[in-house]
Amino acid sequence: MSIPAIAAYPMPRMEPENRVAWKAHASRAVLLIHDMQYYFLKKFDVSAEPVPTLIRHISQLRELCHARGIPVVYTAQPSDQPPDDRALLTDFWGPGLSDPHNADQEAIIAELAPAPQDLIQTKWRYSAFYRSDLKKIMQDQGRDQLIICGIYSHIGCMTTALDAFMNDIQPFFVSDATADFSAEEHAMAIKYVSQRCGVSVTTSQLQRWLSDHGDQA
Repeated sequence: MSIPAIAAYPMPRMEPENRVAWKAHASRAVLLIHDMQYYFLKKFDVSAEPVPTLIRHISQLRELCHARGIPVVYTAQPSDQPPDDRALLTDFWGPGLSDPHNADQEAIIAELAPAPQDLIQTKWRYSAFYRSDLKKIMQDQGRDQLIICGIYSHIGCMTTALDAFMNDIQPFFVSDATADFSAEEHAMAIKYVSQRCGVSVTTSQLQRWLSDHGDQA
């Protein structure tokens, strides 16, 4: 079973009600751009919502983070995934990028191609922390907030947010800079993070926080 084709739906405009009042700070944050690879984007009609808004909002956040000295980290699944590495993912999603027909779709989409200073972490499971250096990267830079954008909202993005919480890292889930299989699953992920493990926040609110030059931890 592979990832199905995804029908268009409008990007959520909801202002989530969060259980905690955390605020993102430029001095504490890392931006995670999650799995924005051609393989995953091809499941959408990229000319229809939510994809244009998704790419625009991620681009805006990345530009702001570069300007404010906030590290930017990408995740990307490899095309070379031996059976022992892919393991149970195959049962749920098929061979994924391991299928030879998908090998040329490993790259991050051109609109969001990493800058020279950005870091790329190989993605092995739903959580970006699994078998990666993400936690160490953050610890080495004294950063304890993770801004999460990308795809898919209720799978890797939400799981990474929960894993961040379990590692005492405050996750900020950008509700209108992620996309999902459906509006319902997208909304579920926003609500889950806001009530169980982090802060769900809109792009515009996050831009205001990160642009605050009176940033204090």
